[in-house]
Amino acid sequence: MATLPPSAAGMVAGAGLVASYAEMEASKAAAINQQTSYMLQARDTLAVAEVRADMAEQYSTIQAGRTIRKAELEAQNYTIAGNTLLKNMRATNAAVRARAAASGVVLGEGSIQSVINQNIQGTMRDVGISDLNALTARVLGFEDATAMLQSTEYQNTLNLYSARSQAGQLTFAGEAGRRTSGLLAGAKLGKAGIDYLRLTASPAAPKTPTSTS
Repeated sequence: MATLPPSAAGMVAGAGLVASYAEMEASKAAAINQQTSYMLQARDTLAVAEVRADMAEQYSTIQAGRTIRKAELEAQNYTIAGNTLLKNMRATNAAVRARAAASGVVLGEGSIQSVINQNIQGTMRDVGISDLNALTARVLGFEDATAMLQSTEYQNTLNLYSARSQAGQLTFAGEAGRRTSGLLAGAKLGKAGIDYLRLTASPAAPKTPTSTS
């Protein structure tokens, strides 16, 4: 294999050095571009997760409010039913007393009072049940709304944690890719520099023997 003259070897080595430098800069630019892409993906991942969490929280709050409102309406209906029972009881007892008085029956004793007492007992029992149902509706409505809000908060926490973890992985991948690319490009440039110095180094002049007189 023919050996290149020093001038040609220097040109080849110089061209290789320039090419390695250009490759290093191109590799750095590609690594920066990739890191930027990863950073944008990480930012978008977090932004989407936060928007979804806000929307889920708003929806859950609205649904919880509707649940409480529904329970309150149900409790009010039970309360109205209880008030209606009391109203009917008073009307019934008044009618019994009126008939008794018209018939000349003494009020406050005998079968008439027994009927009135039974009517009062039955009505108060039903009113108590209505009041209990009203209280139960309110309690259950509040519990359902609270459970709904807590479930949404828990799910949002998990989703945001997952999004932050994914964003962290993307950021790390971008940084690692840039560091790796820089190391590889630097190694190539260093090798090209060594080759350049090796090919362009002047050979040492041979020593001439000295004559002795």
